[in-house]
Amino acid sequence: MNIDGAIIVIEDDKDDQDILAELFAEICTEQGYKNKVIILEDSSKVFNYLKDNKVEPFIILSDINMPKLDGFALRDLIFSDPELRRVCIPYIFLTTSGSNLNNIEKAYCRSIQGYFQKPADYNDFKNLLHRILSYWKSSKTPPKY
Repeated sequence: MNIDGAIIVIEDDKDDQDILAELFAEICTEQGYKNKVIILEDSSKVFNYLKDNKVEPFIILSDINMPKLDGFALRDLIFSDPELRRVCIPYIFLTTSGSNLNNIEKAYCRSIQGYFQKPADYNDFKNLLHRILSYWKSSKTPPKY
């Protein structure tokens, strides 16, 4: 895991994209994080983006309910690739369907690293994202081989 790598956000909703971009900009500025934030709205292009650009993201935050390729299918696709799996990219669901027990069970059956409901309150959302980033910035992973 590259703690200074890009924060990849997979979100198809334009309003959520704008809010997430603003929140991450504030958090990164306040905490002195140098991570670039990349927002991808078409989930069907994420796998090729990760492979073609040879990026080493810090973290992936993904919505679940998206057209073309839902968050579960995208997680499966990324995790099935030996090269991407070896990079140890935390894959976290950030969704409005936070209380959907079926989705929560499906997520954790895939060894997801986190499942969070998007808070409606701006400050609560900011605090949640800050805690997620802070946790993963402190986490240790095996060296890249």
